[in-house]
Formats: sequence, C-alpha cells, structure tokens
Amino acid sequence: MRMKEITSAKNALIQDMRSLRRTRDRAAAGRMLVEGEVMIREALSSGLVPYDLLTEESRSAGAWEAAGFTVYLVPKALLESVCDTRTPQGVCATFSLPGTVALQELPERVVALDGVQDPGNCGTIWRTADAAGFHAVIFGAGSADPLSPKVLRSAMGSAFRIPFMQTPDLRDALLSLRSRGWEICASELHGTSFYEASFSKRTVLVVGSEAHGVDPRILENADQRLTLPMRGRAESLNAAVAAGIMLYEIARNLDPGAGGA
Repeated sequence: MRMKEITSAKNALIQDMRSLRRTRDRAAAGRMLVEGEVMIREALSSGLVPYDLLTEESRSAGAWEAAGFTVYLVPKALLESVCDTRTPQGVCATFSLPGTVALQELPERVVALDGVQDPGNCGTIWRTADAAGFHAVIFGAGSADPLSPKVLRSAMGSAFRIPFMQTPDLRDALLSLRSRGWEICASELHGTSFYEASFSKRTVLVVGSEAHGVDPRILENADQRLTLPMRGRAESLNAAVAAGIMLYEIARNLDPGAGGA
C-alpha cells in the first residue's frame, strides 16, 4: 500500500498539529505534540496513546505504524513548520495528554514551582525530581505551561512518567497539604542554611523564580525557609541548579541507605 503523503501547509492535519504548540489548543484537542524519535519512544513506553506521526523518511514508516500511529510522509520544510524546534530530528507525533494528579492524591515527595517562568528550568527540575525519587510536580500560577514543547524537551521522558498538577493558588494548595501532614520547605535567599535542616517523610520543596523568589505569602506559612550557602562570590544559583541540589539532598536525608540518592 502506498504511504500517505502530505505536501501542503494548508492541509488540515498539518494546521491542527501546528496548533498544538498553543496551550488552549492542546487543552481543546486533548492531545500534545512530541518532537524527535527519542521523545516519541519515551511517550510510547510511558503508555501515552499515539495518534498521527509525520516523518521525512519512508523507510521507518512500518515500525511507526506497528506502534499504533497513522503515518504521513512530509517534506523537511513542512515538518519544520509544525515543530517548535529548528531541527526536529526528522519526526514528530501527536499523543494523548499525560496524566495529572489531584491535590488529594499527591504522593509523599513533591516539588512545587512558584512562578518559575523559564521552560528550560521547569523541565530540568521535573527531570531532576524524577531522578532524585520525587513523585509529583505542582505548577503554580505564573510558571511555564508543563506541556509546552520547551518544557517537554527539557524534562525528557520525566514529563510522561511523573504526574503533575496545576493550581491557580499555590498558597492554598500548600496550606491544604500542610493541614494533612506535609512539611512545606521553601527556598529563600536569606533563609536558614539548607544543610542544617532535616526533613519529613511527607515533604514539598517550593522553588521560586530567579527574579522574584517564592511568594512572601507562601514563605509566611512554610515550615522551613532554606537557602543554599554561597561559599564563593556568586550571590545565587540558577533555579534548576539550586532545586537539583536540594532535591538530591532531601532524598539522601530521607533514604540514607539508597545508592541512587
């Protein structure tokens, strides 16, 4: 059977896939765009439902069809017009949206992002949380869209494995968790030294933006307000770097015998 081909930028499927770069269109369609073979295989292995796939190479079509995609051969320029990246590695696909988690169902170890706008930082923190053994990510108001292409690229497969939730009022969500036994640990530039802290089995690490830090209303209600000591002359760290150090140290503190943390 001859492989399906698309050559026009006005094709309805091309326009629909291109629209998935926008938050509202992803929500309306219940689908997202995943770029590159590595990320597509991560999404498949995580159990997300595959839909349509665009590829520059006809020789790979059979394998993608076997994975459950409807496959279309497209010229490179058309593929690039759909993708967010300049070099999309020859393939992109649509999937069902990954699962979210309700506030009442959050697991024991959580990282919360308060106004972290940079997609690269959000994705990197998500990926590091996965590696350190945290179980969910909360995206507060003002943080990057968790399903934007840039966040997904930075998070790699972690965005498909570690559930997330979004909340318009992070303070209220954290107060709810605190009332049910979670300890709220917030990063703060002039807080107590992070290395003097101990941590509860149920812990939420709150990370703020580099520009504004954690909302003062959240800091008021935090159980611990912690800072990484600056032993050199740098005044602060990149948000993702600071979060990574803290996530791994909390994991080590709670699981001192675990080889990975």
